[in-house]
Amino acid sequence: MTVRRDFKEPARCRPDQVIGREELFTAAREQLGRGGSVLLHGPAGIGKSTVLRALAAECGGTARTVLRCSPTESESHLPFLALADLLGLVLDEVSDRLPAAQLTALESALTGRGESNLQRDGLALRLAVLSTLRALADSGPVLLVADDLQWLDPASAELLGFAARRLGDTPVRMLFAVRTEGEEYDRHLRASPPDTLAVRLGPLSRAQMSTLLDHRGYTGLPRSTVRDIHRTSGGNALFALELGRALAENVTPPRPGEPLPVPTSLRALVLNRLEMLSDEARRTLLVASAGARPTLALLHAAGRDNAEAETAQAAELGLLATEPEGPAVRFAHPMISAALYAEAPAQERRAAHAALSTAASDPIERARHLALATTGTDPEVAARLAEAAAQARDRGAPSVAAQLSLLAARHTPAHGTPSPDGLRLAAADDAITAGELDLARDIAREALARTTVPAERVRAWIAVIETAGHAMTEVDSIFPQALADAGDDPKLLALVHYQLTWRALLVEGDFDEAREEAGYAAELAARAGDRYTELLALALKAQIETLMGHPDAPATIRRALEEPQDPRVACHHNGAGYSRFRWLIMSDQLPEARATVTALLREVRRHGWVESEVHFLRGVAETELHSGHCGRALDLARESLRLARDTGIGEVASAVLTSLAEAAGGEVDRALTLAREAMEHAEEDGDQMYVSRALAALGHAQLVAGDTEAAVRSLRRVREVEQGLGITDPARGRWHGDLAEALVRGGEIAEAQDVIDVTREQALRLDRESVLAVLDRAEALVRAASGQPEAALAQLTSAQDRLGKLGYGLEEARAAFALAQLRSGASGRTSYDEPARLFRRCRALPWLRRVEAAAEVGTVEPAPAPAPVTTPDGLDSLDGLASMERQVAALVMEGATNREIAGRLFISVKTVEATLTRVYRKLGIRSRVDIVRLAAGRRTP
Repeated sequence: MTVRRDFKEPARCRPDQVIGREELFTAAREQLGRGGSVLLHGPAGIGKSTVLRALAAECGGTARTVLRCSPTESESHLPFLALADLLGLVLDEVSDRLPAAQLTALESALTGRGESNLQRDGLALRLAVLSTLRALADSGPVLLVADDLQWLDPASAELLGFAARRLGDTPVRMLFAVRTEGEEYDRHLRASPPDTLAVRLGPLSRAQMSTLLDHRGYTGLPRSTVRDIHRTSGGNALFALELGRALAENVTPPRPGEPLPVPTSLRALVLNRLEMLSDEARRTLLVASAGARPTLALLHAAGRDNAEAETAQAAELGLLATEPEGPAVRFAHPMISAALYAEAPAQERRAAHAALSTAASDPIERARHLALATTGTDPEVAARLAEAAAQARDRGAPSVAAQLSLLAARHTPAHGTPSPDGLRLAAADDAITAGELDLARDIAREALARTTVPAERVRAWIAVIETAGHAMTEVDSIFPQALADAGDDPKLLALVHYQLTWRALLVEGDFDEAREEAGYAAELAARAGDRYTELLALALKAQIETLMGHPDAPATIRRALEEPQDPRVACHHNGAGYSRFRWLIMSDQLPEARATVTALLREVRRHGWVESEVHFLRGVAETELHSGHCGRALDLARESLRLARDTGIGEVASAVLTSLAEAAGGEVDRALTLAREAMEHAEEDGDQMYVSRALAALGHAQLVAGDTEAAVRSLRRVREVEQGLGITDPARGRWHGDLAEALVRGGEIAEAQDVIDVTREQALRLDRESVLAVLDRAEALVRAASGQPEAALAQLTSAQDRLGKLGYGLEEARAAFALAQLRSGASGRTSYDEPARLFRRCRALPWLRRVEAAAEVGTVEPAPAPAPVTTPDGLDSLDGLASMERQVAALVMEGATNREIAGRLFISVKTVEATLTRVYRKLGIRSRVDIVRLAAGRRTP
């Protein structure tokens, strides 16, 4: 089909068209934008056609003519068919510009009304296609789009390849997609120009697949289900969507251990090959599909005596991948294994699992297979499963432990010990640890619908509360019910009051109430002998006191670290170890903080505690950011954000930190987007603590972006929120220096000094050395803007030195930058080598770009020598002007330009312009000349 200059498609593709392909999509779009060509390749269903349509929609608008074809396998034997699709409707447009011989040959090939073929009219046809594309390009750019290039008929492929190799600088771009199973795309480049960019589309990640399923309407799937879809589909978009559709159509979701429902559309892809196997070979493959890590030895142990020959037959049919190195039996695609297992009768599946329950070497695997081979309740099987769940927990596999506990509950009699609901709630706890919050929430709500045992009901309520994360307003109504179920049992009451501590923090924003709740929870837990909850409550109380700047914080941390310790708390993200890390990093002990949180991260990764891993990743990233290692901080923050989004744990907190890391070492636009997203979600959750943190990140990004007014608005609001929350420790958010700097640049000198004075008092009380150094840097800007350049230079030099000694590399570089700017404004010529060196060492790319811009400006328009700004006598009587307005007016009288005034007062040119506008309005004048006349006593009429 041919689409000409009236080609109309949406300017932008739907969001789901490029999910997980953003970088590849951008690279392909830029290649096409430069006039180049692109070949998309990858396996069937991976998303090539979707990306091709999106690129055609976006790049087609710049082409006068868009030529399209989409060949099929059934028509690939018809010569010139693809060429007819491409050129059939445009041939009349250029026919008068083709030589007669070429036109005759081409018309014959396209219409089939002659005997044209490559053997007889080869040269004429080749030249005709080349001439046609050149003639079309004479009227404007041409975009040629071909999907499923593997089905292109050989004649069309040969002619297109001939033309593509000879088009040179002719404005003809080619956009092709071809199905490949490996890297064998080279032969398809014959139909493409020499400069074609080959782009391989690989599997989607689990997070990308989750987003794709959401966009296609398969929302609300538990993360454990998304994980299974990702594993079964192998990251293939088409397979994943088909599995999602099958789940949506299935009334009853699969139970633990059961396979995903594989739709007929996908089974058909492999069943025809399975039918070519012998019955015994199919049974061997069924055992392999049921095993976790099948090998030939395992198949032999499971009674498959002819495993070598039967797997070799399967490999010849493309069902198994050959493994020349190692004994593993691996399916060519996970979908083959899933379809084979789904197609097998239930009795055959149970037989396969029964064989594996004795053949597997791992006790956890043996227990799982035993459960799947058993029907009905069986106390012995349940006991083995519970033991296997404990082993999986100890090995750091909480997700596996959750599945095993659910299987144990299924096989436990109604009045067994532990009870079925007790086992299910153990599974919920493991699911929370593994980051599978949807699964945990479903388990807990099912338990609440069944059990009447107070301890089980309270455990279930706590699980529902914990799965809400920071969105505690959603579960606010649960607390009265949980307290009622707890009765007067101190152990159960301690659990509820620990969660009420979080409610006071996140919902009420009341630190005093939260501190009291934490202390009461610790007291109740101690009375009940529940050391685990007591330690958690003490650690949380210590964190609250640290944020409040309370003098008892160090003593509470010591109490939380006293023996005996519970190993589950030692590495918990709300445990004493993390409280100590927070205290260390707020006390400027960066090496100790790094060592502490790195050790915590290593330990939770060993145990598979995903929720804690998200927190500790942020902790390591935060430490690296303070240390000025911006590139590493950005990598860690992005990793934390990916994991948070994949699990639904701590997304707001990870977005805030990643925003700060992007502003330091990545892209400022990305920092702004993340901060706004975090603020929106925090406000939706009613989480005032993270509203303030998101606003602080937003204000910082706005300051780095040069939007002073927006930064002031955001950071003023942070100040209001934190005053309301009772947060007094400035090391918690470290936004105070940014607000003071933004206020100076906006001409609000008095307010900037007030921020510095109030914050300095708090920092002195708490001995926050780095905060004091940053405040000195900000105060130097105030002094520079107040006409005290020498004092400003001395204060900046001191601040830079102290920040460097404390190990705050990025803050040190910012002080060096401020020094260079101040010297430039004073003398008009200075070197920016020192801040550039420091920012380069930090890999602080946004700041480095600001240095380069400042250096370029400084070489264009030097500023006058530094001197105190004095108010001329002619303006002494004008009391209506504010301090900044009088200083700007004084410099105007000296003949300074707006840029020179900005350098002298250390404010932006935009602020100078706004200040002059206010001066004109207050004095009733129109221009700079009128200011000079006023000073000379010659007021204009």
